[in-house]
Amino acid sequence: MGKLKVTLMRGKAGVCERQLRTLQALGLTRRNSVVVVEDTPVFRGMIAKVQHLVGVETIQ
Repeated sequence: MGKLKVTLMRGKAGVCERQLRTLQALGLTRRNSVVVVEDTPVFRGMIAKVQHLVGVETIQ
């Protein structure tokens, strides 16, 4: 499987607690922070929940 580069594009102000926990679980702490995660259904689901806050790129 490949990897995904996830970037927090928008701030966390005004976001509900559940989405804040999802961002924390992904390892995104502040705006423009970047993490690289495995391309698995678990991470895809987490990204889908906060898709309006993050940017995703595929890494080979």
